[in-house]
Amino acid sequence: MQIKVGETSIELIKGDITELQVECIVNAANSMLKMGGGVAGAIRRKGGQKIQEECDKIVSERGPIPVGGAAITSGGNLKAKYVIHAVGPIYGEGDEERKLREATLNSLKLAEQHNISSIAFPAISTGHFGLPKKKCAEVMLPAAISYIKSGTNIKRIIFCLYDDETFNIFKEALENLQKYS
Repeated sequence: MQIKVGETSIELIKGDITELQVECIVNAANSMLKMGGGVAGAIRRKGGQKIQEECDKIVSERGPIPVGGAAITSGGNLKAKYVIHAVGPIYGEGDEERKLREATLNSLKLAEQHNISSIAFPAISTGHFGLPKKKCAEVMLPAAISYIKSGTNIKRIIFCLYDDETFNIFKEALENLQKYS
């Protein structure tokens, strides 16, 4: 599924984010940027140890990345040139919607600063961090749309969703946004 907002397309794709032909993929990160399981583990396995080493250097220089924050590394051996590590909220910690919105917006701002024209997001915080997928879709999609409407050079924003359930939840949320916009 794809929609156009101004000059930017928002696309929903079911698949493996590490295989996409985009300039940048987003990692659903923790504050210490330790790449364990889920999306992070897949990125580490395909992108190589270099990405984790760059993450470790960022944390040693700046300290932990706050929830809602983002940091950028190279893409290592990935097809993508960059990885943006977005720190999403843990479900139940409070204020999750604001924190997820900030993680989404800060990732897009970082992409803009690096002249990235295509970026792919996973469903941040819906794995180990336990955020309901519907809530994730209802926060990330409107955040991306509002960012585009404020003016951007990003041409493609992809939400790469790993399974049918998540894809269908995001598809329904995007269809609802189109109905009421």
